Amino acid sequence: MLYEAILFDFDGVLADSEPVHFECWQEIVQTFGLDLDWKTYCEQGIGISDRKLLGFLCDRADPPLDVELLVAEFPRKKDLFRARMLERQPFSTEVFELLPELRDYQLAVVTSSGQTEVEPVLEQAGLRNFFHAVVYGGDVKQHKPAPDPYLLAVEKLGVRSALAVEDSNAGETSARAAGLDVLRVGTPPEMPALLRQRLGLPKAPR
Repeated sequence: MLYEAILFDFDGVLADSEPVHFECWQEIVQTFGLDLDWKTYCEQGIGISDRKLLGFLCDRADPPLDVELLVAEFPRKKDLFRARMLERQPFSTEVFELLPELRDYQLAVVTSSGQTEVEPVLEQAGLRNFFHAVVYGGDVKQHKPAPDPYLLAVEKLGVRSALAVEDSNAGETSARAAGLDVLRVGTPPEMPALLRQRLGLPKAPR
């Protein structure tokens, strides 16, 4: 095999969760008189730390806001996100079909989201046991686009060759800076077919 491991971003790759992150932050920042639209969230919030998104919004405010006021809302945002994700099914049928087919690879999740946001969602869906390692946002000092998250994942798995599956510029930059190949995808439902093609696996039966 070309790769020993497959490393998945969570939001926008495994789970259709970016709209949920957006809803939660939009609700919170509105209480501070700030507006967050979907275009701004996509450009400033996907694939990077929440703190950078909040810093952008605070700098743009008139008058500017102290970002620490919004950083203090992290626990509430995480609680909102977890509750809403557990109320819905964020994983596509294609993702459920794919993971058992990757038994010959070491699998990991590499996300900027926190453990309390991601792990309960994976557990409830019955997917957590497919992954030999998970790197959460709180596990590293520097988030994507720095290489730290992917370097830690490779270290945890004890592998030398891995393919990162990403949906954002920041994520792709992070993985490439860690010396990894990258498969860029657009949405969670399309990801399995693209990964099968990249790995030379048979198409999913229909």
